[in-house]
Amino acid sequence: MISFVLDPRTGIPFYRQIIDQIRYGIAKGNLKIGEQLPTVRGLAVELKVNLNTVAKAYKELEIQNILETQQGTGTFISKVDVAITPGEKEKRLQEICNEFYTIGASYGFTIEDMINHLQKMK
Repeated sequence: MISFVLDPRTGIPFYRQIIDQIRYGIAKGNLKIGEQLPTVRGLAVELKVNLNTVAKAYKELEIQNILETQQGTGTFISKVDVAITPGEKEKRLQEICNEFYTIGASYGFTIEDMINHLQKMK
């Protein structure tokens, strides 16, 4: 199971963040075929968001055949291969770097400061 984390600072709608985290979780192998996800209500409470936000994410993933909802038993990862395209990965990395740079620069760090610190994290 993955831990969902929503960030209001990104400007990305919460339902989209949930979708992305499920897709990336499957692609990375953190979510397995047949694994049960939290209920809509349970995830909404956990993330402190409106029920409709989670329902919209789950519904979109059902339309894409990534999730299956079985009445009375729950929502599960379906038997579909989810691959993240290189273009999609690049776009997401660009978003992360932009956000990282904006936050770092607002504290007065230079790009070199940030790169040096990242390299020490290896």
